[in-house]
Amino acid sequence: MDLLNTLVDKGLRRELPTREEALAVLAASDDDLLDVVAAAGKVRRHWFGRRVKLNYLVNLKSGLCPEDCSYCSQRLGSKADILKYTWLKPDEASRAAAAGLAGGAKRVCLVASGRGPTDRDVDRVSDTIKAIKEQNEDVEVCACLGLLSDGQAERLREAGADAYNHNLNTSEGTYGEITTTHTYADRVDTVHKAHAAGLSACSGLIAGMGETDEDLVDVVFSLRELDPDSVPVNFLIPFEGTPLAKEWNLTPQRCLLILAMVRFVCPDVEVRIAGGREVHLRTMQPLALHLANSIFLGDYLTSEGQAGKADLDMIADAGFEVEGSEQVTLPEHRAAAGGGCGSHEGAGCGSHEGAEGAGCGSHEGAEGAGCGSHEGGGVCGTAATAAAAVPTAAEPRTDLVAVRRRGAGTDLAPNA
Repeated sequence: MDLLNTLVDKGLRRELPTREEALAVLAASDDDLLDVVAAAGKVRRHWFGRRVKLNYLVNLKSGLCPEDCSYCSQRLGSKADILKYTWLKPDEASRAAAAGLAGGAKRVCLVASGRGPTDRDVDRVSDTIKAIKEQNEDVEVCACLGLLSDGQAERLREAGADAYNHNLNTSEGTYGEITTTHTYADRVDTVHKAHAAGLSACSGLIAGMGETDEDLVDVVFSLRELDPDSVPVNFLIPFEGTPLAKEWNLTPQRCLLILAMVRFVCPDVEVRIAGGREVHLRTMQPLALHLANSIFLGDYLTSEGQAGKADLDMIADAGFEVEGSEQVTLPEHRAAAGGGCGSHEGAGCGSHEGAEGAGCGSHEGAEGAGCGSHEGGGVCGTAATAAAAVPTAAEPRTDLVAVRRRGAGTDLAPNA
C-alpha cells in the first residue's frame, strides 16, 4: 500500500509522519493488520535488529499516594486491594533488583508512589542506586519518583542513576479529566529537568482510558517533541476500586495498531510494551515484538505479569534475542548524541517543524475511538471504511487482572 510504503520510508529516514498518516494507522481494518505490523516491523528491525531489551520493576513504596490519577490502583481514594507498604531499605531493594537481573534484565526501574520525592526520599533512592550498582556494575538504573524539584535530578545522576521516567499518558486536552491534583505542564517540566541533568528521559502513555484516536496521536506527537530515549506504552488495567474500572476498550488488534503508530512516529527510540501487556495483547504478545524492542520482565507495580520464564520463551520462540548488557540499546546516532526522539539538534527522528499535539502523565509501568479523515487515501481506504474500523468495547477480562502478592514488599520470591 502506498501509505505503508511512505511510512516505512519516513521511518528509515527518521522523518515525522503527518497527523493524517498516524490516524490512518489507528483506523486500519483487521484485514490490513498484518500489513501494518509488517511495515512497522521493517522500521523496528532497521534500528534495533531482533534484540529485545528486558527491564525489571522494583516498587520501592506501594500505595498511599496523595494524587488522584484515575487509572492508578495506588491513587488517593483507591479501593483496589493492592499491597501497601512504605519505603524498602536499600538492601531489600537491591535483593529485589538482583532477581530481575538474574532473569536477563539489563535495566532496573525504581518506582515510588507519591506526588514527588522529598530531599530525604532522594537520599534514600540514592543509597539504593549505589547498593544496586555495587553488586551489578553494568546495570542501568531508571528512577520514577514523581514530580521533581530543582536539583533533585542532578542528585540522582550523581548517585548513579542513568534514566528518569515520567509519563505523559494522554493528550494535554484530556489530561484534566484523568488527573486534577497536578497538571500536564508539571509532567512536562519534570521530563525537561531529567534531560537538563543529563539523565536519559523515559516518557510514555497509557492507552484504553476512553481516549480518541486524535488523543493518542496528540500524546505521541508530544512525546516526540519531548525527545525521550524510551517510550513505554501502557495498556490500562481496569482495577476494581478505581474510577476507570469499567473501561475495557482495548482488543489485541487495537493494541498492535497503537504500537505500530508509536513506532512510525518515533522510529529510532526504545518502544517498550509496559503494563497491561498480558491483559490486552494476550496470545498476540509475540506479534507485538515486531513493533516494540523492549518489555518488562515479570511483574509490574501492583499487578502480576506472566512468568518470567514465559517471557524468555516467548522472545526465543518468536525469533528474537534478549539484548545483552554489553550491547547498546539506542542506534549509534542517538547514543552518541545522548538525545531522544528527534528534537535535539543532530539527533532523533527528523524535523518537528509544524508538529502538533501535546501529552500527559503517569508512573512507569502504570496499571492501568474516533479517527480523522482519510481523504487522499489511507491504510484502510475511505473515511467511511475507517469509521467502521473503530473498535467497540472489548469484553472485560477481569480474570486476567491479578494483584501482585509476591516480590518487593512481601516475603515471597519475585517473578523474574
